[in-house]
Amino acid sequence: MLIRKETPDDIDRIGFVIEAAFKTARVSSGTEAQIVERLRAADALMLSLVAEQDGTIVGHLAVSATVIGDEENWALIGPVAVLPEVQLQGIGSALMNEALQQLRTAGMAGVALVGNPAYYGRFGFRAWPGLNFPGVPDEVVLALPFADSMPSGELSHHEAFGLDA
Repeated sequence: MLIRKETPDDIDRIGFVIEAAFKTARVSSGTEAQIVERLRAADALMLSLVAEQDGTIVGHLAVSATVIGDEENWALIGPVAVLPEVQLQGIGSALMNEALQQLRTAGMAGVALVGNPAYYGRFGFRAWPGLNFPGVPDEVVLALPFADSMPSGELSHHEAFGLDA
């Protein structure tokens, strides 16, 4: 398996992978592929990684900038997508580990996401007192600081997520 940054030739396949992955997901807005398209169009993807097996893209992970309270230099991971037929084979973990390494190397203060604590806990993510995301239960608003301090406040997101009223 190869983890690499997306190229323009990957865009259609990335959309397919995201749609297929979230079609069977327990929790989905149904707009995950469009979110990535809007982030890309707004030049708001800090990082866009693909997992390739035998020359075919089977997974994708998107990263955009976020602010927690008034603390900048944080990254927001999501969506993360793996084709259903190759899930549970370590592809999502490989994407996540590569993203975390690249974000640490880039000097980010930390990473946040909204997701399953049982899954993302293996990478060091956890819920933090005072960290919230409007309309989302606090227990699934997770963060991984790369330093000793963790800011509190609302986790922001790019308008491409389409969550603003």
